[in-house]
Amino acid sequence: MTDPAGAADPAGASDPAEPELRIVDNPNERRYEALLGDQIVGFSEYRAVRGRRIFIHTEVDPAYEGRGFGSRLASGALQDVRAQGLKATVHCPFITAYLKRHREFDDIILTR
Repeated sequence: MTDPAGAADPAGASDPAEPELRIVDNPNERRYEALLGDQIVGFSEYRAVRGRRIFIHTEVDPAYEGRGFGSRLASGALQDVRAQGLKATVHCPFITAYLKRHREFDDIILTR
C-alpha cells in the first residue's frame, strides 16, 4: 500500500491522543482507505482502467462521520491520482459533491 496523503490535515486531529488519519491506496482491494491507527474508518472504491481511476463508491464508518474523514479521503485519493500522472472519472456521488467544492482537481477529471 502507498500512502498518498500522508498524515492528518494541518489542523490536526480533534483529539491529541487520537492517531493521525492516513489515506492509503490498497490496490489489491482496488480502493483507497482512510486509516485511523490500524482501523479502516472509510474507503473509496475504484477501477483502474488505461491511465485513470474510475471512482465508484465512497463510505465512512457511521461512528466516524462528521469529522471530515470523507473529505480527507477524497482529497488524498485525488492527490494520489495526480501524483501518479493519472486521470479520474467519477461515478461516486460523494466525490462528485466534493469536486464541486474543490475545483483544484479539475485538471485530472475526465468526466464527472
